[in-house]
Amino acid sequence: MRIDSIFTFGGAGAQERPLRWRRLAGMSVGLVYLFFPVMDIVTGEVTGARAVWGALGLIAYVACFLTTALVPKEYGESTPLTYGSMGGATLLAVGLPFLFGGGWLTLPIYTTVIYSMALRPAWALLGMLVMGAVVALVGLLRQHDPAGTVVLLFQVVTLGILFMSVRNTRMLMLQLHQARDEVARLAASEERLRIARDLHDLLGHSLSLIVLKSELAGRLAENGAERAVTEILDIESVARQALVEVRDAVSGYRQRGLAGELDGARAALEAAGTQVTVRLAGTPLPDAVDGLLGWAVREGATNVLRHARAARCEITVVHDEEATVLEIMDDGRGAAAYGPGSGLSGLTERVEAAGGAVAAGPCETGFALRVRVPRAVGSRT
Repeated sequence: MRIDSIFTFGGAGAQERPLRWRRLAGMSVGLVYLFFPVMDIVTGEVTGARAVWGALGLIAYVACFLTTALVPKEYGESTPLTYGSMGGATLLAVGLPFLFGGGWLTLPIYTTVIYSMALRPAWALLGMLVMGAVVALVGLLRQHDPAGTVVLLFQVVTLGILFMSVRNTRMLMLQLHQARDEVARLAASEERLRIARDLHDLLGHSLSLIVLKSELAGRLAENGAERAVTEILDIESVARQALVEVRDAVSGYRQRGLAGELDGARAALEAAGTQVTVRLAGTPLPDAVDGLLGWAVREGATNVLRHARAARCEITVVHDEEATVLEIMDDGRGAAAYGPGSGLSGLTERVEAAGGAVAAGPCETGFALRVRVPRAVGSRT
């Protein structure tokens, strides 16, 4: 058995341990049932020592209930003190009506409300049956008005079911808030992965180009060639552009176009001494396909720069009614040490998420990267 919640009215899910005054506000609704035994003492129907014991019993009952409801605990947790106080309230709800009868039969009703709000449905139903039996037995032994006893039994059932429904609603609200928090956490995690992937793709290409141009500038400077200054200025330009792209990627506003990536790939590869041939066929690409293939060109060109040491590289883009296909082929040495890295894995994830496919590996002339994206990607945007 587990105590799940005690009158946590207001602010569901906002905090797992509701404020005590909110719990007290919820409990005060049920305190109206204590009016009848209190009136028995005030009006003199119960007098003398019995009145003193009755008052002490009521005080003990309220104390047990307050302890049950207000003992600090995390949502869904319980303590021995919680169980003990609920047990004390149960004993008083059974014993006091047997001793005093009449209006004291409202205590089992109030205790049923406690069960309904505090326990799982199966245990709450069991408690409701026990309290109903107490009302029926006390009404019979104390010769209570039969009609009044039936009304009390009806209240035990209806209020028990009502507050079980209230508790279930509270539980669903809490689960909803927890699910919303989990969605937010997953979204943040996905955003971190996006940023990491974008930074890898952006910086891998830019830094490779900076390294190549730095090596070239160094050799030219050793020979006293004036072109070294031009290469150094290009390095500065590439570094500034990389900084802008990183900021855009972190902000989520970067637009990666195929044409711009083709120009960047051509410039980087030619700076490395690779002759580049670009072939385009088909109608203008949809925005979604254009951006995705821009990433593919950047990744493919970066791999050629890093691993291939190729003399020639061909980039072909064919777009027809069914799909768009990008092929990057080189005659370098990258095929000999081929192994899919994080960049290619990230590209594969992007393409497969769009319903496409990526194939990479050695070919007759060197190494080939092939990306196929269905036309449906463009039609959805």
